[in-house]
Amino acid sequence: MQEQIEAAFENRGLLEDEKHRQAVFDTIAALDSGELRVAQKDDGEWRSNAWVMKAINLYFAVAKMETVEAGPFEYHDKIPTKKNLAEAGVRVVPPGTVRYGAFVEPGVVVMPGYVNIGAYVGSGTMVDTWATVGSGAQIGRNVHLAGGVGIGGVLEPPGAMPVVIGDGAFVGSRCVVVEGVRVEKEAVLGANVVLTASTQILDVTGEEEKVYKGHVPARSVVVAGTRTREFPAGSYQLQTALIVGERRASTDQKTSLNEALRQFGVSV
Repeated sequence: MQEQIEAAFENRGLLEDEKHRQAVFDTIAALDSGELRVAQKDDGEWRSNAWVMKAINLYFAVAKMETVEAGPFEYHDKIPTKKNLAEAGVRVVPPGTVRYGAFVEPGVVVMPGYVNIGAYVGSGTMVDTWATVGSGAQIGRNVHLAGGVGIGGVLEPPGAMPVVIGDGAFVGSRCVVVEGVRVEKEAVLGANVVLTASTQILDVTGEEEKVYKGHVPARSVVVAGTRTREFPAGSYQLQTALIVGERRASTDQKTSLNEALRQFGVSV
């Protein structure tokens, strides 16, 4: 499939050929079943599968607009919602949506949130109310994405790294994580933390600050902060993120995460 996808991405005229069109459909079906992933961890390092991202882009070109009805709701789109949720062991609360081409492991709960094509969500994870998981985002197991969380997606350019949230992480209300940022295992993000590829993530737990960009170390407790920067017009506060501590062994269960945040004076 990869060879056919690569060729069709460079020459869209090949999509007139049934073999190349079927390669697109087969790739998306493999994403939907979890056989393929937009990104995966090999030898401890995450890498993206550019050709799979290309297949998703081609899918938008070959799929046809259809009317989809779900009870009283009507949608008009090229991509249907995911089917056979009971068989998959997944709970989706109306009007939550998991799009075809995303994979969710058994035990995932999607409140009225959204999981987009190409995303992968691990077992035991909660996608809470109005939380969104963008295209290609990789969410680990036993993660809690609290209300209103925005996990950014990426399809272009093909090969760009998606957001990765590690196993056991807690992402607090109204957090935004985009541009391929990695939140490592069991980290805790307090409410309203915004992480982009250029956001300075400052570890302020030692005598001197330590600066991270693009990733949050495992078990870190992170809060929203600001940092002063001088401009010609004066001094202004720019948004940043502060690592204020490390998650303790007593807060490994989801039910204890609120307490983990309160230990550091962090809003949920």
